[in-house]
Amino acid sequence: MTAQNELPDPPHAHEPPHTHEPAHTHADEPQHAAQGDFSRLLDDCVHCGFCLPTCPTYVLWGEEMDSPRGRIHLMRQHEEGAPLSLPMVEHFDRCLGCMACVTSCPSGVQYDKLIETTRAEVEREHPRSPKERAIREAVFRLFPYPRRLHALRGPLRAYQKTGLERLVRRSGVLERLSPSLAAMERLAPPLGKAPRLPERVAARGGERRATVGMLTGCVQREFFPGVNAATARVLALEGCDVVIPKAQGCCGALSLHSGRQDEARAFARRTVEAFEAVDVIVVNAAGCGSAMKEYESLLADDPAWARRAAALSAKTRDLAEFLVELGPRAPRRPLPVTVAYHDACHLSHGQGVRDQPRALLAAIPELTVREISSPDVCCGSAGTYNIFQPEAAAELGDRKAGDVRVTEAELLVAANPGCSMQIATALGRQGASIAVAHTAEVLDASLRGRPASALRGRGGPGGRAS
Repeated sequence: MTAQNELPDPPHAHEPPHTHEPAHTHADEPQHAAQGDFSRLLDDCVHCGFCLPTCPTYVLWGEEMDSPRGRIHLMRQHEEGAPLSLPMVEHFDRCLGCMACVTSCPSGVQYDKLIETTRAEVEREHPRSPKERAIREAVFRLFPYPRRLHALRGPLRAYQKTGLERLVRRSGVLERLSPSLAAMERLAPPLGKAPRLPERVAARGGERRATVGMLTGCVQREFFPGVNAATARVLALEGCDVVIPKAQGCCGALSLHSGRQDEARAFARRTVEAFEAVDVIVVNAAGCGSAMKEYESLLADDPAWARRAAALSAKTRDLAEFLVELGPRAPRRPLPVTVAYHDACHLSHGQGVRDQPRALLAAIPELTVREISSPDVCCGSAGTYNIFQPEAAAELGDRKAGDVRVTEAELLVAANPGCSMQIATALGRQGASIAVAHTAEVLDASLRGRPASALRGRGGPGGRAS
């Protein structure tokens, strides 16, 4: 097998993924139909308040306009003609888009669709300050592009290894320059070598049971390569041929959940093309899987892509979801470790995948799973939220880290790179020595008979010891 080559960048945010395809602009969208649907979705909310205990910002501040029903009230005002004022935009920006309110709502309010539509309106209509625009452009020109992230790895590793990291943090210079830049620096995981996966990993242990495509992601691929390697090994040990398309890039999750719909559609089309030849797509990052399952609605009004997008959404599975559907074949070896499992919002609320990761962990001999209190309250990562709203995100991260520490677990298990970075950073602030791993890495250790110390001694998914 040949090593996987470096993937090309997806197209620029406002360019189509292929030169033969015309650019898809907001003018192409059926705005009036969308507005009618939006109004009907607003009507579903009866303002009962069942969402309040699970809304992270309401939990933090107790402010009505920073709750789902409060934001829906503001959406109604805008829908009826009120302009997007700065205070209104601030309340929308403070929403994490965690979808806990969707799970808790007895009326079936589709708040996720409401906030995504509203964020697209904000991006179209609201003039942000030059500083805000600069930070946002930097984030969206970097994180969805694996090659750009890869180019950052060398300088970042040197920064971490030379001790400059500690010096900069003590100085507070980044906080004074930009809290968002400081947040990005703090969240960066410790980096080791980044092994490249081959384009195909053969099934092991007998007859092939399935052929699956595997999304490598952007942040997952460059910052947590050990998670991807463990995912491929677990799938192969369970009898799957794993196909890792070279043409894949960003799935568009960050863009989709931030209101950058044209950008998200361009990334989605490229992803659809890259994975059309496989029957099942396995995803190990909660936000990515949630976005890919939304392609059907994202491209529903695009005649050339609607059917293809729906087909991709239908065959996308989270890793835990797929493994439970497939059933175990490889023997589990004992792993004497106590773990706390964290529910990533885009996995539990966005995809309804809650029991499957717990079932996989519970099936490992000698492993004990402990529950974290307030599991429905977001950790504060939420895609780019911990960069654009660093103070609120840090408060939520500290709450989650405290809940993790109460479990007295030796290892925190999470299924999303953003959550892993966010909670690991908060645990570090509190001086806790709890390591963080992905579900795939725990399974990989059990299937290969590796010691629990290999997981406990780690600083985070795919990283070196802290």
